[in-house]
Amino acid sequence: MKTKTENHTTNTVKRVIEDLIQTATSYDVDVLDEIYHNDLNVIMIDTNDNLNTANKEAFKGLFKSKKDAGDPPMNTWAKFHKIDVDGDNAHVLLSRKNDLSGQEQILLLSIDLVFEDNRWQVLREVIFLRPEDK
Repeated sequence: MKTKTENHTTNTVKRVIEDLIQTATSYDVDVLDEIYHNDLNVIMIDTNDNLNTANKEAFKGLFKSKKDAGDPPMNTWAKFHKIDVDGDNAHVLLSRKNDLSGQEQILLLSIDLVFEDNRWQVLREVIFLRPEDK
């Protein structure tokens, strides 16, 4: 088992987010249940400045509906801008490309994680959508 110091590095947090991307883009809702904190709060702002929020069950439901519809896996492209780890809290700022909203777009994500139950869990995602051609 890793020590707390080994679990609390930027490389470890980056791997957690990379695992999250692989899991979400392939619609593995069971694994998402482990990665997402029970108090998950997702805030999404679309290109028309509409604000949508979701809790853990609602956000997992989005991925489940894509899986049930037989949608192909989403794009896994990611560009990490910044990763901060401070004790049992971490923050990741990254860009992604996918069609979560129904069309291919660039997503800017601000993700807060907490280390609980001996694992990193996503506590909050703030997602800003923008058209890919911007």
